[in-house]
Amino acid sequence: MTSNKMKKISTFIIALLLISLTGCLTKTTQKGTVGVEREQLLLISPAQMNEGGKQAYSAVLKEAQKTHTLMDSNSHIVKRVRRIANRIIPQTAVFRKDAPKWAWEVNVIKSDQLNAWAMPGGKIAFYTGIIEKLNLTDAEIAAIMGHEIAHVLREHGRERASRQTLTQVGLSALSIFTGVKGPALDATAMALQVTLTLPNSRTHEIESDRIGVELAARAGYNPYAAVNVWKKMAAQSKGGSPPQMLSTHPSHKNRIKDLNKYAKRVKPLFEKAIRTQ
Repeated sequence: MTSNKMKKISTFIIALLLISLTGCLTKTTQKGTVGVEREQLLLISPAQMNEGGKQAYSAVLKEAQKTHTLMDSNSHIVKRVRRIANRIIPQTAVFRKDAPKWAWEVNVIKSDQLNAWAMPGGKIAFYTGIIEKLNLTDAEIAAIMGHEIAHVLREHGRERASRQTLTQVGLSALSIFTGVKGPALDATAMALQVTLTLPNSRTHEIESDRIGVELAARAGYNPYAAVNVWKKMAAQSKGGSPPQMLSTHPSHKNRIKDLNKYAKRVKPLFEKAIRTQ
């Protein structure tokens, strides 16, 4: 069977699976002021994802302790990051009423990487590199913190895992219909990844940017700080960013434009928070 026919069959199988699973679509969060209300396909249980996140996070922290890169909880940088998180986490109730009571954790790892991330269930890590190299203000840390917390609220990890599961089911069905197994399916898997995963990954980043600026604004941090963060990130990029269509993230230019728009939308929330502090 030709590669084109295989791709057509695999696409057809995935389409049938998607149609059959439309009843599994759900909204994980309230739309908030920024209006994020996309329905999501979630096939894996939240308990399973959260437990996986908890175990993975524990393993990361143990490795960091072993290599002496886990920052002490009494260090200034850890206290600073946790203080900001403690202002933002209560604001999560706007999107999910039970979220403030989740088992949130925030730690800092010594690394030159310009990175921060969050695992399912609310396990967050910041690397010293992003704070120190970008010379982040509290409001800029809040922008990144809000973004990472938004990934958790929207259960983007669970959504990606669900789509990966769906892809594997489709590939298994394809092998049954065609009799083709093993490496011959790699090209199909890659095509499915580009079609399903990359666009949604960009969607995840945009959603988290928008929810993140609202969370920061409600916590009393200037939402325009998110724009500053990505201007700094753009300045750090060496050799330029890849074209948006080939990247899992929006281009810096498009990201800054979108953040400006939504920072303006939530600015009244920031001003209200400042008045009531």
